[in-house]
Amino acid sequence: MPHLELIGLSGLPEVEAGADLASLILSALRDGGHALSPGDVLVVTHKIVSKAEGCEVPLAGLDPSPLAARWAERLGKDPRLVELALRQAVRIVRMDKGVLITETRHGLVCANSGVDASNARPGYALTLPVDPDGSAHRLREALRRATGVDTGVIISDTFGRPWREGLMNVAIGLAGVRALEDYRGRHDTFGRPLVASVLAVADAIAAAAELVMRKNLRIPVALVRGGRFEGDSRAPELLRRAESDLFR
Repeated sequence: MPHLELIGLSGLPEVEAGADLASLILSALRDGGHALSPGDVLVVTHKIVSKAEGCEVPLAGLDPSPLAARWAERLGKDPRLVELALRQAVRIVRMDKGVLITETRHGLVCANSGVDASNARPGYALTLPVDPDGSAHRLREALRRATGVDTGVIISDTFGRPWREGLMNVAIGLAGVRALEDYRGRHDTFGRPLVASVLAVADAIAAAAELVMRKNLRIPVALVRGGRFEGDSRAPELLRRAESDLFR
């Protein structure tokens, strides 16, 4: 029967700028009695990637613009966090009911441009990695050099979803994992052709991995084992094109 195994990796230390994430992850695997196998996928929260890449921004160095100050008052937020979110945005999608929705330079539509002060040092906030796909590829290559094993890597972040309560992990960076599984042209169990079924494989893996990744218990990495998810995709493949987006 098809099955997946999800293993949360605990024991990683607080990550600082310049940290060797591959070494930290391999150490956590060994401490948990695990080793990488071909076809494994590692889901890594962007927060430790952002920390390792120096994307932790001191709030004291931010001077909020008048716009950020006005919006922060309306939203009930720290104006410095609003200013940082605006600097990371290329488009303001919606600001209402205490929520600022933006489009980032990566093309991601999310709250506050992905800027987050949780799990950052006091007085700091984290931004998304500059190039999440590049981050995933560098980590994958470092793991391959250290182990000789090809694995997939997904850099994840937690997004809200329109019309649905609760948050869910999505893939914002990929290496060695396919983004989508296209069932169009195949047939269902009754022989009818499938015309609209495209599964967001990388997002599904990221969402499943979050079940064992605990933000309050320092489990920022999950090992996903048992599937066949290999591919050479990039995360922007998961973004809906503007011409087919009914909600722009």
